[in-house]
Amino acid sequence: MIFSLVLFIILLAPVILKRLQVPSLIGMILAGVAIGPNGFNILLRDQGIVLFGTVGLLYIMFLAGLEIDMNDFRKNRGKSLIFGSLTFFIPMIVGTLVSLYVLHFNWLSSVLLASMFASHTLLTYPIVSRLGITKNRAINITVGGTIITDTAALLVLAVIAGATAGELNTQFWVRLTISLLIFSAIVWFLFPRFTRWFFKNYETDGVSQYIFVLAMVFLAAFLAEIAGVEPIIGAFLAGLALNRLIPHSSPLMNRIEFVGSALFIPFFLIGVGMLVDLRVLVRGPEALIVAGAMIAVAVSAKWLAAWLSQKIFRFSSTEGMLMFGLSNSQAAATLAAVLVGFRLGLLNENVLNGTILMILVTCIISSFATEKAAVRQAVIESNQAPDLSEIPERILVPIANAQTMERLIDFAVLMKNPKSIEPIYPLALIKDDEQTKENLLESNKLLKKAKNYAAATDTEVAVLTRVDISITNGIVRAIKDLMITEVVIGWSEKVSTKDRIFGGLLDKLLRKTGEMVLVAKFVQPINTIKRIKVLVPDKAEFEPGFVHWINTLLTIARQLGTPLVFYGTEFTNKRISTVFKEVKANVNVKYILFEDLEEFLILGREIEKDELFIVISARSGSVSFNTMLHNIPKLLSKHFLQNSFVMIYPEQHSVDTATADPMETPANVF
Repeated sequence: MIFSLVLFIILLAPVILKRLQVPSLIGMILAGVAIGPNGFNILLRDQGIVLFGTVGLLYIMFLAGLEIDMNDFRKNRGKSLIFGSLTFFIPMIVGTLVSLYVLHFNWLSSVLLASMFASHTLLTYPIVSRLGITKNRAINITVGGTIITDTAALLVLAVIAGATAGELNTQFWVRLTISLLIFSAIVWFLFPRFTRWFFKNYETDGVSQYIFVLAMVFLAAFLAEIAGVEPIIGAFLAGLALNRLIPHSSPLMNRIEFVGSALFIPFFLIGVGMLVDLRVLVRGPEALIVAGAMIAVAVSAKWLAAWLSQKIFRFSSTEGMLMFGLSNSQAAATLAAVLVGFRLGLLNENVLNGTILMILVTCIISSFATEKAAVRQAVIESNQAPDLSEIPERILVPIANAQTMERLIDFAVLMKNPKSIEPIYPLALIKDDEQTKENLLESNKLLKKAKNYAAATDTEVAVLTRVDISITNGIVRAIKDLMITEVVIGWSEKVSTKDRIFGGLLDKLLRKTGEMVLVAKFVQPINTIKRIKVLVPDKAEFEPGFVHWINTLLTIARQLGTPLVFYGTEFTNKRISTVFKEVKANVNVKYILFEDLEEFLILGREIEKDELFIVISARSGSVSFNTMLHNIPKLLSKHFLQNSFVMIYPEQHSVDTATADPMETPANVF
C-alpha cells in the first residue's frame, strides 16, 4: 500500500500541478510535505523512503557526470574552477558574517552554517536533460563547478567535525589526503578498465549491464564515504569515469535514465518534502528570523556568484539564469552538514528547521528559474541549429545476419544526428525464388528483433522488406523510394577475399547509387572503443561528400567521447581542420602526415585492438580514387581480423543508374 501510494503521487502530482504551470520537481516536494509526518502524517519517513531517496540523490549526481560532454568539460575546466570558487567563497564569506553578527553564533558554528550555503545539489538537472541542452557551455561549467564547491563544503564539514572531536592534527590531514588519493585512483583508473572488460564479455545482456553499472555507482559512493567525503562525490566521479563507455544514444543509457526518472529521483524529491515542517513558522519570531536569514543568504549569494560568472565569461542572461537555477537548490550536502552540526551541538533546533525551509524555498526558486531559462535556451539553440529539413538524414541498414544486426544498429544510432527526427530503416532483402515465403517468415523474425533492439535506444525505427530477383536492385529501390542518405552494411568474417566481400554486391551498389555507403565490421562493442583512427586518401577534400563524412565522424566521436586521429596529406589534413573549426567541433583531434597508400600495412601496425580504424575510400573514377584503394579491402580482410574497421564510400552526385544484372548472386556482406 505504501509503495502504491507513492507511485500514484509520482504519477499524478506532475499532471495536476502542470495545469498551474508548476514544475514537476516542486510537485514532488510539495506532495512529500503533504503526506509526510509534518503534514497529514499519511506516511512516515522510514528506512524504505530514506533508502530510495538516497538512491535517487546518487542517481542525480551520477547522471550529471554521465551526461556531461567530456570534451567540453576539459575545454571549460578553467571556467568550472572559477565558477566553483565563486559559488563556494561568496556564500562562505557572506554566510560566516551573517552567522557571526546577525545570528550571533560562534566561529565554528558560523563556518559550518556558511558551508551549507556554499554547497548545492543539481536537483534541477533533469529539467535541462529533458529539454536536451545538457551540452550547453553554461551547464557544463555549472556541473563542473558543482563538484568543486560540494567537495570543498564537505571537506569543511569533515574538518569541523574533526576539530570538535579534538582530532584536527597532522595525522588527520595525512589520513584524509591519502584516503582521497586512493579513492580517486580506484574510481578514475580501475573502474573504466573493469567496466570495459565487463561490457566486452556481457555485451548482449542488457539487464546484467544495467545492474553492473548501478553496482559500480554505489561502490564508488561507498568508497567516497570511507575516504571521508560524502557519497555524492563518489557517484559524480563514477559518472565521469564511465562517461565514455555509455554513449548517450545507447540502450544502456536509455535504461539508466528511464529507471532514475521514473522511480528513484521522484522518491528522493518526496523524501525531501517529508522533512519540511511548516509549523516552525508559528513557533515564534526567532525561528522565522533564522529561517529568513538563511534563505536570504543562500539565494542572494548563489545569484551573485552566477551573475559574476556570467559577466566574466560574457554569457547571455539566459545562460546566467541557467547557472543560478542549477546552483541554487540545496539538499544533499546541506542536509549532511546540518545533521552533523545538530548532532555535535554546534547548531540548534531553529537552524535545523530553518534548513528544511531553506531547502524547500531554494528548490522552488531553482525549479522555476531553471525551467524558464532552459525553455528559452532550448528555443535559442533550436533557432541556431542548421536547417536540415530540405535534406533529412535517413539511414538504411540492410540486415541478414542476427549476429551482426545489433552492432550495425548500434553504429547507425551513433552516427545519426541527435537533432534528426527521421527513423532508422532496417531492411530485410528476400531473393525472389522458390523459397521466398520461407525466407519472408525468417526475415520478419529478424526485423522484429531489430525493431525491439533499436527501441531500447529510444530511437524510432521503420522496418522494411523488399522482395527482388536482385539484392542490389532491392537496396537501390529502397534508397530511391525513401530518399536514403546513408547506407550501413556489415561484413562477414566467413568471407575473406576481395571479390566475394567487396567485389560483388558492394561494387554494383556503388555503381548504382551516389549515397554514402559504410561497410562496417566490429569485433567488440562499439562503446568500448578508445580511439578512432581515420585514413584519408589524397584529394578527398575535393569530393562532393567531403563535409558529409566529416560531420558523420564528428557525431560518432561526440557520442563515444573518443579522440579522432587523421592520417592524410598535409593539404588534406588542413582542409579537415578547417571544417572542424567552421563547425566549432569540441573534440580532441590529431593530424598525422601520411602520403603513400603503398605503406598501408605499415600504418596498420599503429592500430591497436581497442581502436576503430576507418578508411575513407572512393568510387572508381572519382577525384580521390587511387588504384591502391582496390587492394585495401583485401588487406583489411587478411591482416585486420582482430580489429574493428569501417570503410566509408563518400557520396557522389552522378552514378550509373543502369539496371543490375537480374542473374547476379548476392555477396554475403551484410
